[in-house]
Amino acid sequence: MRAWLARFAGRGDVAFAVEGCTGWRYVAEELAAAGVAAHLAEPADTAAARGRKRHPKTDKTDSRLLRTLLAEGRLPQCWIPPAHVLEYRALLETYHDLRAERTAWAQRIHAVLFHQGAPGLGDGALRTEQGLAALRETSAACLSPAGQLQVAAALEVIAALETLLCELRHQLLDAARHLTGARMLAARLYGVGPVTALAMTCWLAGAGRFSSSRKAVRFTGLDITVWSSDRKGPPGRLSRQGPPVLRWAVYEAGKTHARAAAPTTPTTPPSRTARTANARPCPRPARSSGRPATS
Repeated sequence: MRAWLARFAGRGDVAFAVEGCTGWRYVAEELAAAGVAAHLAEPADTAAARGRKRHPKTDKTDSRLLRTLLAEGRLPQCWIPPAHVLEYRALLETYHDLRAERTAWAQRIHAVLFHQGAPGLGDGALRTEQGLAALRETSAACLSPAGQLQVAAALEVIAALETLLCELRHQLLDAARHLTGARMLAARLYGVGPVTALAMTCWLAGAGRFSSSRKAVRFTGLDITVWSSDRKGPPGRLSRQGPPVLRWAVYEAGKTHARAAAPTTPTTPPSRTARTANARPCPRPARSSGRPATS
């Protein structure tokens, strides 16, 4: 691709539209290296601009649609983050995946103990030396040889995952200290730590990216679904369309901020209304009555 793009170097009348799906980063970086303007198309809005399909969907028809929308100035575009933000995103996605994997292996241990009738573990037992020692004693006394092997394998995997998580967390904390948006969020919003602040900054970007809070909620995937004639899913559920890491960060921040010990603003009386308004530092999903939408 780099050799093919060399023919367009230095030309100001050339622009490329790329659909924001898997592999767009490599293409956008090569276009930027060649000095060609890159426009990242939002997949859902681009499909909506196509209208009803009259012909089978192919790569040629998709390319023609992107070219037409770009030439007419109607291409719905996505934000192309700088290189360091893309690197932070990759680290955050890895950190999120490793956390989910650790949780899955911990749940396997609980399942093995329950399946063989062994005493259950207390909260946080896998995070202390005393809890791990008690687990090993329970495994040796109450589990079959296969169950003991399952628990031992799970503990080894969890130990390896925690080592990787510790290294990644140090990198994320260092990145959060050097990113202005992450520092501001962590300092001003109770419940938003350095890692969650970094995730929110990397995906939501600055204050001028979204023209309304509703669009930010939709991007996060926390908007409420409504009834539609072409879908069979029930209304009133979260759409969950968007970056999973951002949705996880917003949820964790909101859950922490909703605690009873969360501080209130000094100018607001500690009423129920004030606590409710102060307990939402993150994008707030819109409510839906679940009734059919009318045009």
